[in-house]
Amino acid sequence: MLRPAKIYVAWLGQCSYLIGMEPLIAVHALAASLVLTLGPVQFVRRHRDLAHRIIGRLWVVAMAITCLSSFAIHPDGFNWLHGLAVFTLVSVTAGVIAILGHHVGTHRRNMIGSYVGTSIAFVFAATMPDRAIARMAVESPLELAGLIALILATTAAIVSAALTVSRAPRTRRQPSVGSGVVDAR
Repeated sequence: MLRPAKIYVAWLGQCSYLIGMEPLIAVHALAASLVLTLGPVQFVRRHRDLAHRIIGRLWVVAMAITCLSSFAIHPDGFNWLHGLAVFTLVSVTAGVIAILGHHVGTHRRNMIGSYVGTSIAFVFAATMPDRAIARMAVESPLELAGLIALILATTAAIVSAALTVSRAPRTRRQPSVGSGVVDAR
């Protein structure tokens, strides 16, 4: 029996368009896809639980990879997308700092703003004919559809794993022998 990971790898190996793609662009696209698909999950489900924190940390890492990798992608020089990447990095960092200080409103505004900016960049990338997404839609629509399905399945697996971990019963740590804690039973 094939495991899902082996199926994904086997399918990806058959994607001629992806095989010819530069690794940096593939990493950028994968990270951006996670940002775009995990963002709405964070906005619509309940907050302040372990699953929100797990998904949020992964989202922040994916956002950092998306922004940082964009600086190495500049076929026509730096443009407004690179400026947006700098602004997004600052905004996400401010959002993380805000939540560490228990400033929920500031955290929410920074993270939603970062997501909106990324969505705008995605629309631009998807509609410009010289960009990889638009070319793939024209040259290889079945591969693009399969890739979208793979991204959505990956997002569903991440959310499912985070929810499973957050619902697992927590065990209380027992004091170690000689720790100075006296059992009052």
